[in-house]
Amino acid sequence: MRLQYPTNVRIIIMPCTGRVDVIHLLKAIEDGADGVYVAGCLEGDCHYINGNIKARKRVGAVKKMLKDLGIEEERVEMYNLSAAQGPRFAEIAREMTEKIRALGPSPIKATAKAA
Repeated sequence: MRLQYPTNVRIIIMPCTGRVDVIHLLKAIEDGADGVYVAGCLEGDCHYINGNIKARKRVGAVKKMLKDLGIEEERVEMYNLSAAQGPRFAEIAREMTEKIRALGPSPIKATAKAA
């Protein structure tokens, strides 16, 4: 569809968001991502039955971990949309980028530089 979304968004294609594990989200943050979001099927419409439900729970677990560490939990989000919602995907990419820009660089980056 040649949709425009921010160039700093890195897309990692997976067969199902149910394959996204807590370690993937944490590793992205550790490796320097200021924020991470998971875009999955609409709830109740997962090709793999309940993969997106598993992903939402894992995203929730990461949000709690970040909060416990004193890091803004808004740096990790989950969105549900259908494959036909390309314009919404681009809109989410822009919204998430603006949200992360407002939060500023990840404090993990500052900690890594100091070490």
